[in-house]
Amino acid sequence: MSRPGLTVRGLTVADRTGSVIVDRLDLRVAPGEVLALIGPSGTGKTTVLRAVLGALPGGLTLAAGRIEWHGAPVRAPRCWRRRTVGFLSQDPASALHPLLDARAAVREALPRAARPGGAERALAAVGLDPADIAALRPHQLSGGQAQRVALARALAADPELLILDEPTSALDPAALHLALELVQRRRGDGRSVTLVVSHDLGMVAELADHVVRLGPANDPQAPGDAAPSPDRRRTVAADPDVTRPAGRPVLEVHGLALAQPPGGTPLLSEVDLAVSAGESVAVLGPSGCGKTTLLRVLAGLHPAERGHGTVLEEPLPWAVTERAPTVLRALALVGQNPLDTLNPARTVGAALARPLRTLRGLPRKEARAEALRLLDTVGLAPEHAHRYPAALSGGQRQRVALARALAGNPAVLLADEITAALDARTADLVLDLIDTLRRDTGLAVVAVTHDPAVAARADRVLRVEDGRLTPSLSDHHDRRRSVDVL
Repeated sequence: MSRPGLTVRGLTVADRTGSVIVDRLDLRVAPGEVLALIGPSGTGKTTVLRAVLGALPGGLTLAAGRIEWHGAPVRAPRCWRRRTVGFLSQDPASALHPLLDARAAVREALPRAARPGGAERALAAVGLDPADIAALRPHQLSGGQAQRVALARALAADPELLILDEPTSALDPAALHLALELVQRRRGDGRSVTLVVSHDLGMVAELADHVVRLGPANDPQAPGDAAPSPDRRRTVAADPDVTRPAGRPVLEVHGLALAQPPGGTPLLSEVDLAVSAGESVAVLGPSGCGKTTLLRVLAGLHPAERGHGTVLEEPLPWAVTERAPTVLRALALVGQNPLDTLNPARTVGAALARPLRTLRGLPRKEARAEALRLLDTVGLAPEHAHRYPAALSGGQRQRVALARALAGNPAVLLADEITAALDARTADLVLDLIDTLRRDTGLAVVAVTHDPAVAARADRVLRVEDGRLTPSLSDHHDRRRSVDVL
């Protein structure tokens, strides 16, 4: 007699104010099946996963409903998770213990008898070379590498219940294909239950036996979210103190070499890059090739091995502590993992007000008003100003991080997988906003991405190949076709 698997009955989750986040949701996933939750950012997909795990964040409560595993209520969630569940969170780099290297992080999830050699086998199964990766800590991994380490950890013990939150957001196409194969093996085995949240509808169509959409069926916009206002878009960077030289690059880099970890074998060498006002440059390449490290070097957060640069025709010291205020303001980084950059103890409003006051010198009252305008710009309602990062969805955190980056009216936006946590509609709105800023204010963009939609909008596409940054095809239509098959 087959067992019933995972059953969710009448799940209702509310926040501190009593507002309902998830309303009377029913789910059933039988052994051997994959169920996917889809829907716009902010509709409660991650909250459902956390409720199933019995690990809701502070400020959210299980108002009603019950979680059953093989027909019995889950009464001791922590013990049940340890015995039964493999979990990949939406922000894997944050979920990995900062003091554990990749081998130790995976080994920790294995039964004692399986630990000898088990971590190395699990890392190899997700396409990572244990000899290169095993001794690295989370801060030394690229976004895609961290995601694969976290996936290896989730799969290592062959859990009965696998819960995946945006498992492919930071993966290059080769790694994506491998991750899909690993999950595919669980289907139809009569034992394994898989629950996945994703904005990647292609992945969902390939993997899922059942699909449940959260949010209004006839409205792709999430509750509490709004389309960015065109009027607000035009006011974001209208600052008379910002001077961007016409006809000359706003950012120039020559002979740049970078390594991870610093002092090791260079990931990229002899990088020459010039970006003009209003131009968008997309940087493509496999996970771990140095794309994110390049952005971090430009932002002053990672040391360069050699090379020099200028921004707005001023020298660009590689150490952020040596940069002049105008240089600090000129470059803004939107990282791949917003949880790494948003202070968990600050509300969204406070996070936005800080750069408005320190970089633009706005008085407190004006900074608060401008923070609300920035939220509107990225399609978030004023109520989000009072929330903490933990109370936001991944897509909402990504938009807050973008709003904060725009707060200082930068000359160059350094965007690392900026659409990875966004549903397709919200991603289009954010890309439209950036295009508007490029046209109206001269904002330059350097975007690291695996998303064909981001690369297709770029004026130039560069690829990391053999430790060099090389131009892709110059013809726009040919470039779009080349991106689609990455």
